[in-house]
Amino acid sequence: MDPFCSPPVGRDIALTTVDELTLVGELALPVDRDPVATLVTLHPLPTAGGFMDSHILRKAAGRLPALADIAVLRFNTRGTTSPRGTSEGAFDGGASEVFDVAAAVDFVRERGLPRPWLVGWSFGTELALKYGRDHDIEGVILLSPPLHRATADEVAAWAGDDRRVVILVPEFDDYLRPDEARERFASIPHATLIAVEGGKHLWVGETQTRRVLTEIVAAANPDALPLPTDWDGEVAG
Repeated sequence: MDPFCSPPVGRDIALTTVDELTLVGELALPVDRDPVATLVTLHPLPTAGGFMDSHILRKAAGRLPALADIAVLRFNTRGTTSPRGTSEGAFDGGASEVFDVAAAVDFVRERGLPRPWLVGWSFGTELALKYGRDHDIEGVILLSPPLHRATADEVAAWAGDDRRVVILVPEFDDYLRPDEARERFASIPHATLIAVEGGKHLWVGETQTRRVLTEIVAAANPDALPLPTDWDGEVAG
């Protein structure tokens, strides 16, 4: 159990895509006040074990509603399974997942949740880069972007967009390390690229988890920093 949060965390939700699939998910909210920002999280590659409970996203949902007044939406993209259940449809390599991103952002808008950010991790960063510009969001936060699916043109398209682009690149990433990342994201002059010393693609360990969550909060609600180092209350939705 995460010592920084108390179960149960969030409430089960379902998203409906324009191609009539139901995606399972969860929304975590602050207990006794309105959120000041919202994270729409996009998980790592499902064919490599990624899902809505991938640990950084689960810990964001468990901690940030209480510690930073941030709502966190997690969901399984099409064909992905987690303890919450299995989303309908089949993995499509990031193509039909355009509808999944749209369904999540539409849900946030319909619920009146404030200041949505897309937070992608690994495969999720590809979805954020490819499709985020189509939606009314504050910006994108990219964790361990591999840049396997997002093309150079799709990356460069963000140069003409004044919304925030925050990129966390682990020093020892398996796919894209800081020096190459600086070259490949150079087409976005206003992007903030943060090289994380000692970081690895999966952000394993409390030190790396806290660094990632701190950078997310620095973008979405900097007034909440520094994050507490412990928590004895509840996080619920």
